[in-house]
Amino acid sequence: MTQEFGEIAAWTVGDNTVRLWGMTIEERNARIARASGIAVGREAGPGATVLSNAAYAFDPAWWRHVLANPGMVLCLGGVPVLAHARTPDEAQRIAKAMESASPMGPLALDGEGAFTLLRYEDGPTIENKSLRKRETPFVLPLRADTVRQIERASYFGAYKGVTDILTKYLWPEWALVLTRICAALRITPNMVTSVGAVFCVIATVLFAQGHYWWGMATGLVFMVLDTVDGKLARCTITSSAWGNVFDHGMDLVHPPFWWWFWATGLAAWNLSFDSATFWWVQAAIQLGYWVQRAIEGVFMRQNGGMHIHVWRRFDSRFRLITARRNPNMVILFVATALQRPDIGLIVVAWWTVLSCAIHAVRLVQAWALRARGGRIVSWLSDEGEKMEKAA
Repeated sequence: MTQEFGEIAAWTVGDNTVRLWGMTIEERNARIARASGIAVGREAGPGATVLSNAAYAFDPAWWRHVLANPGMVLCLGGVPVLAHARTPDEAQRIAKAMESASPMGPLALDGEGAFTLLRYEDGPTIENKSLRKRETPFVLPLRADTVRQIERASYFGAYKGVTDILTKYLWPEWALVLTRICAALRITPNMVTSVGAVFCVIATVLFAQGHYWWGMATGLVFMVLDTVDGKLARCTITSSAWGNVFDHGMDLVHPPFWWWFWATGLAAWNLSFDSATFWWVQAAIQLGYWVQRAIEGVFMRQNGGMHIHVWRRFDSRFRLITARRNPNMVILFVATALQRPDIGLIVVAWWTVLSCAIHAVRLVQAWALRARGGRIVSWLSDEGEKMEKAA
């Protein structure tokens, strides 16, 4: 029960002994419901009820979408998989269809009180604001022979649609293996974040001593674990407020230390900057990093929490390479391979300034658009999708 949705209950209809990420489907659905503040029961509630078919597994994004749309029924092959019944009578009729694997058609009333049928085969897309993407999330029958397929679908479904190039393309498969191992061993996301934090500190020390290759190897472990903890939390539905603060706090704080100690480590290579170069490089990187973060925060505050990286398709593409930790590490890796880690840090400084300038321009453009009476709409939203197609 929540103030936002009023009196409402969650009910998983049927039984299924097949486990997904170490959980029964009933436990998984209960975690999804509780994450939205919804009471969980084994039957319809006195008011509205969100019903989940135990014979199927689905992305949590569908649950949130159906929860927000009373009377909506998500079907696969005509059989209801997930439904938001507005009354106990509707809930009982939908539950019977789920238990008997009957098509939803006969239950769809005409006129007032009709259900909104969402046929998965039609490929409906929904916006996932928290993961910054628009997609058709997975729905699959839950059987012993489909578990691996579902785990893979849920893992990639937990990926942000807008992120950096390494996270998006280089290590998803590595992180999937580690996520499965962690789930099987019941390792929590916060445990993964803690181990990653240790590797992050070790990488910082190695950079300070000029051991760049070992530092980058250790940093790589940290960066992969930084992906694993979030995916593990989303796949096992174990996200927590503390875990979110811990993970994002680490992401926010550590990069400036890496760039500072990379510069001091140049002494071990006999490539130290003179005083003037050291300070302008650090000023560009450190100030540019925090100013860029500030611009992102201002944009979100002024546009209803929407990230600047999902405003237009250009912004999402630029997020792949903008001056954040991972793209910067690519620059430093190439420079170190060429035996010039000093030049690599100078390139990072210039790239940070350029990225910061581009973000500043986008913020000003948003101000100008609103001043003309325009609306800032994400290209991933329903309205944004229509605007993209029209363009």
